[in-house]
Order: sequence, then structure tokens, then C-alpha cells
Amino acid sequence: MEWIEKTAKDGLIRRAYEFADRAHGDIKRLRGEPYIDHCVEVAKYVSDWSLGETAIAAALLHDVVEDTEYTLEDIEKEFGPEIASLVDGLTKIETMEYPEKADSESLRKILISSAKDLRILLIKLADRLSNMGTLEFLPLERQKKYAWETAEIYAPLAYRLGMQKLSGDLEDMAFPFIYPDEYKWLTEEVKDDYSERQKYAQKVVPIVMKALKEHKIEPISIDSRAKRYYSLYKKLLRYDMDMSRVYDLVALRIVVQTVEECYAALGVIHQLWQPMPNRFKDYIARLKPNGYRSLHTTVFALDNKILEIQIRTKEMHEENELGIAAHWAYQQVKSSAEKSKKWLGVKDKSEMLWMEQLSNWQKHANDEDDFLELLKVDFFKDRIFVLTPQNDIIDLPAGATPVDFAYRIHSDIGDNCVGAKVNGKIAPLDYELQTRDVVDIITQKNRKPSEDWLRFVKTSLAKKHIREVLNEDSRRIRKKLIVPQLETKIANDDRPGYLKEVTAVFGEMKINITFLQSFTDNRGALSSVIVRSDVPSPDRIQKLMVRLKKIPGTKEANHKISR
Repeated sequence: MEWIEKTAKDGLIRRAYEFADRAHGDIKRLRGEPYIDHCVEVAKYVSDWSLGETAIAAALLHDVVEDTEYTLEDIEKEFGPEIASLVDGLTKIETMEYPEKADSESLRKILISSAKDLRILLIKLADRLSNMGTLEFLPLERQKKYAWETAEIYAPLAYRLGMQKLSGDLEDMAFPFIYPDEYKWLTEEVKDDYSERQKYAQKVVPIVMKALKEHKIEPISIDSRAKRYYSLYKKLLRYDMDMSRVYDLVALRIVVQTVEECYAALGVIHQLWQPMPNRFKDYIARLKPNGYRSLHTTVFALDNKILEIQIRTKEMHEENELGIAAHWAYQQVKSSAEKSKKWLGVKDKSEMLWMEQLSNWQKHANDEDDFLELLKVDFFKDRIFVLTPQNDIIDLPAGATPVDFAYRIHSDIGDNCVGAKVNGKIAPLDYELQTRDVVDIITQKNRKPSEDWLRFVKTSLAKKHIREVLNEDSRRIRKKLIVPQLETKIANDDRPGYLKEVTAVFGEMKINITFLQSFTDNRGALSSVIVRSDVPSPDRIQKLMVRLKKIPGTKEANHKISR
């Protein structure tokens, strides 16, 4: 409890700790330590992310309502509505620990809760990180399920929030439980390579440092970064497990003071060593959708060995590590008595538009499979940013086409799309858009989407609208193909020749019979005739019924139009 003693000598955090400690009592975690240790660990992560006292207190209390006799009302009475609201959101997520469809349903719960306050998601991520440390003590089946959920939902969420380190930590912790054999092979395979490349990178550091100082650039730090195991495994799958094609197994990271120095340092590096063609990436000018900023270049360095180098400012580095947590700030308010901290929220509301968008998507998903497909394509996939002719920015998944763009603007524009201009030139509808493309959709009234569009569109939204229109058209066609029928039923005294008299009426009136059936009741006293025919005009139907009723012995005559 050293961290608690250092952090919370008195005040809100101390009160939350003592309340949680009292509530959990003698409860132990799976590996034997007091349960309160888990609560403290979660709170420490939240503190490291600078989310403030309120969030730290909520982290300490996050399992109280779920696991003890204390209620939400008790929390609110003791700590107020804000902390109670955070604990309530976390409790609702916790109830979805191991459902049948944990993937989708738990994420829905997370989104609903997090849409109200992003701190709920951040605390939940801290909780997940802590729980992964005790995963080995769960039964094997639950281990794998929990690990899959971590890798498929929580790690991508952390990445989408820009929390690169957390995302990588979660993936690496899940890796040995998801793919134990592959994990063992990979760690043994790259152990020597990692060591060798780390040593090589350290040999390069003084050379880079000297070159930068000669150009009056004083770097804050230069160090090496090893590629994470799970990330490496996914890359190797794309490269047929060929380690020689992985150039960033160990990368050199240069941290400087300003953006100007980033580009100046890049120039120095390219003067020092030859850059590898088509390997330069400017994530400062064109940042990643999750906010990641850095310069990446790959060079033929010392001894002509390939080395990836990343260049960024200190601010970029912190943001790349903490993501959106670095953007959520506190205002220091000094008074004569104390320093208080006030939650401000995100600096730029646009940073959270994706959360609102995702919440809307999950409401309209038809089923669990649809929602998971949407997540993989529309949410977790790499993003591109294209422009409307009015310079509005549209966020789309990589590989999206003008048709995806059209439906992203409005369903009517998508339905009536007949062509597109990209950067002022006519482009095919299956053209894969690139970041910074300016897209102008050509429409024509009363046009309909083509079934062929389903072959190349990428977004779930476009697929959904196209299928809806095509299905509606199919229903209309089927409706037209189904010819309505006049069904006439006549009941009469059972006698010979009656059926002939009935059919004669239809023949005389030139009404085509398509079906005829006669049957007698159990006592044989009453005979019924059912006739299906083409549908004549209303006047002729009336004349038909009059004539049928005039047939001797007719007790009943009625009709209906059926399909």
C-alpha cells in the first residue's frame, strides 16, 4: 500500500480507499492477495493517466456494488452523484463478464456507459489490465475467452483511443493464452534477433547524437524500441513468417523539442544514411485516426543494415503513449486554502465523434454478427480522411469507395449515385479512395443502387442501405408476379348436375376458371364448390354472384380476392 500512503494521506482518495477496504473485507483474489490490492492497482493506473481524484476514487470503488453488500445509494450518499455515476457505469459493464456472446454484448454495454463519461471506459481498461495479471489462475476455458475478449475488444479500443502502450500491453498479455504454441515459437525464434538488434541500435545512438548536435539539434532522448510480440506475430502472418522482411523489429526513437526540429532531424538522418525507398511516413502532417503523430523513416544505417527511425516531440511521445488520456485535462484552481482540480473533458469534441458514431451504429445493427462485422470494418480498421467539395472532412475505413462516401453523406445520395469525381476527374465507383482525395458525387433522380455495388463497398452502412433497396425492389417484383385470384364459394343442396350449372355461369360470363374443388359435408346433405378464377371488374363480380345465387338449391354464395 506504499502508493496509497504516498498519494492519499487524507481527503477523497483516502476515504475511497478505506471505504473499499472495509467493503471487500477479507475477500482474496485468485492468486491469494487481498482484493483491495486489485482496486489499488486499478487506481494507480488511473492516476498514472492523470484522470484526477474523482476517477481515482471511482477506480478504488469500482467493484464495491458488484461484489459486496453495499449499494449504489451508499456510494452516492458517501461520495456524491458524480462518483456514483462512474461506479454505476462500471458495474453495468461488470455484469457482462462471461456471457454467451461476450464479444458483442459487453462492448454494447461499454459503449452505452462510456458515451455518458469516457472515464468509465478508461477505468474499465485499467481494470482489464490489472485482471490480465491473474488470468493464469482462471480455468482454461475462461482464460482463452477472457484473453480473446481482451485482444479483440479492449486492445483495439485502447488503440482507437490513441493509448498505444496500453493496447500493446493488453495484446501481449493475451497472446500466450490465445496462441500458446505460436507464442512459444515466436519468443524462442526472435530472442537472439531482439538481442542482436538492440545491441546494434545502441551502437548507432552515439553516431546519431553526434550528427544532430553538429546541426545544433539537442535531442531530449534517443533510445531503442523493440516491436511487441503480438504485433510482430500479426505482421509475420502477412509476410509468410519471413523475419527478414520485418524492418522495425527494433526501431530507434528520437525525441526532440519542436516540430521544426523533427523535420530538421529527419534531414540530418537522410544526409547521414541512405533512406529506403517508399518507407517514409509523415504522421505529423497526416496523423493517424487515433491521434498518433510521428515521423517514420527506414534507412540503410551502419554496416548497411536496415534500421527504422521514429522522430517526434516530447508532447507527441506522451500523447502516443497515453492517447486521449493525455488530452483530457485538469484546471488547477488556486485558493487561499488549497489547490483543487476540475474535470474539463476533451479539448476538442471532434476527438470523440467516433464514440457517438459507434453508439449510433450499434443501435441500428440487426444482430450480433452484423455488429461485430461493423466493428471490424468500420471501426477498428485503418482509416482514411477524404474531403467534400466544401472541404468537410469525412472519416472512412481504408479501401472505401465513392459509393461508401456517398452513403456516409446521406442515404438518398447513395441510392441516387450514378458517378463520382475524385480530385476533379471522373473516377469509377469502385475506386479505392485515398486520404486527402476530394470527392464529388454525381446523382440522378429516381436511380437505384446496383447489386454489383455489394461486391466492392467496404462500410456496413453502405451495404445495409443497398440491401434494403434491393430487397424492397424484390418485394415489389414478387408482388407484381403474384396474380390476384377471385375465390368464390357456393354451398347448395347436394344434387346431380349442380357443378355443371356453376361452371356454366362462369363460361357464359367468359370468366377463366383456374381452380375448382367440390366437397360434401359429413352427413352428405350439403355440397360446397370452391372456384378460383381471373378477377373480373367489380360490376361483373356482382353480376356473377347474382347469377350463382339464382341457381336452384344454392344456400350460400360469397367471394374474396386472394393472392
